Amino acid sequence: MKRIVMTMAACVVAAVSINAQLLYKISGNDLEKPSYIIGTHHLANVGFVEKINGVKEALTETEQVYGELKWDAMANPDSLKAMQERMMLPEGQTLKTILTPEQYKRLDAFMTAKMGAGMSNPMVEAQMGKLTPMALVTQFQVLLFLMNHMGEFDPSSTFDQYFQAQAQKNNLPCGGLETMSFQAQVLYGSTPMERQVEQLMCLIDNEQFNVQMLEEMTKAFYAQDLDALKKAMDVKLGTSCDSTPEEEAALIDNRNADWLTKMPAIMKQAPTFFAVGAGHLPGEKGVLQLLRNAGYTVEGVK
Repeated sequence: MKRIVMTMAACVVAAVSINAQLLYKISGNDLEKPSYIIGTHHLANVGFVEKINGVKEALTETEQVYGELKWDAMANPDSLKAMQERMMLPEGQTLKTILTPEQYKRLDAFMTAKMGAGMSNPMVEAQMGKLTPMALVTQFQVLLFLMNHMGEFDPSSTFDQYFQAQAQKNNLPCGGLETMSFQAQVLYGSTPMERQVEQLMCLIDNEQFNVQMLEEMTKAFYAQDLDALKKAMDVKLGTSCDSTPEEEAALIDNRNADWLTKMPAIMKQAPTFFAVGAGHLPGEKGVLQLLRNAGYTVEGVK
């Protein structure tokens, strides 16, 4: 699956190559003023923004900020309802009914080891027993990361949110390339239940692989090395646990292509600062190459 140590970050940043970049300038193709795009990481420490050359200047030179989502929309009752509905099993189903007894036992053991209580605890079962397997996968991935980085991540102030928060302080408009409903469908509603169960068991059975993958992705992010990030994302187990080409396309490539249908008009309207997951930037089907294919000049900010 592809879904923060500041001391580590400091050491990594010191070794950044001259070509390593997270922030890029977009110009040409009849744009009157340049726009910018930065790669983000959901679990990165906000303070790392200070380590990225040119961010403050780019925010000053642009007139609006766009993320994958408009963060204000996340507080919208309809958006929250859409996400919550996608994260819950259909009426009449629970994890106990869709998992085999052996799978349920493995889930309980994993949760007990990591959280101190599992599904055999009535309170935990009442709170989490109706979540979809995919909702558990995303929560467990964050949990595994945070267990190794206690006290280093503040969910109330994330790297993703920082740029829109700065725009709001300066009374600049913010927007989103996607809606909460769309992301909920991609993350939780597009995977058949049988495959969700398989992916949950894959996470439980390959805990160290998942931990190492996320560590390598985070290390690459702090090094501002998109090639290393892509390499970490592409590591495979060589089993059915690996994402299929169709699953990877739904999560990354198809969304990249969709964003490229929207970004030209947004940049024409006003110079824009885009902040999207760093995993969307590299590769032949990444946003940077797609922008170049569309005729834009895309340059790393030094």
